[in-house]
Amino acid sequence: MTFWGPDFDALQAIDPEIAGVVTDELQRLRSGLQLIASENFTSPAVLAALGSTLSNKYAEGYPGKRYYGGCEVVDVAETIGINRAKELFGAEHANLQPHSGASANIAVYGAFLVPGDTVLSMSLPHGGHLTHGSKVSFSGKWFNAVHYGVTADTEDIDYD
Repeated sequence: MTFWGPDFDALQAIDPEIAGVVTDELQRLRSGLQLIASENFTSPAVLAALGSTLSNKYAEGYPGKRYYGGCEVVDVAETIGINRAKELFGAEHANLQPHSGASANIAVYGAFLVPGDTVLSMSLPHGGHLTHGSKVSFSGKWFNAVHYGVTADTEDIDYD
């Protein structure tokens, strides 16, 4: 029952209590369909990258123009990502550094939708997010949001 990066055994040896919490979270994920993208399963390859020493490095600024030294290796990783995004979207430029989740959502809406398009999203009281069509958000003002929810007693998706 594992789905971890390369060093879960080290966590289990040093802190079995937190290792148990991590295992409990895996069980929670496996017990239902997670409809919030950031809470869905992460592939083993991504877990390996996130659990690597790259995650130890804070790299403020842009590749080749950081505010302090020691960023030459993370610059390579970010440059690879930038080049892949440019190729994927046929763009001259790409920035992989969202200011926030809301900013990242705006970027996705802008890349794939035009104002007036319909967006299907989970309603806020059922686990959705303000940027998924709430009337107080840009997405609720620019797009036609159709919301769904879950049945209270089972938490199954309510298709009606």
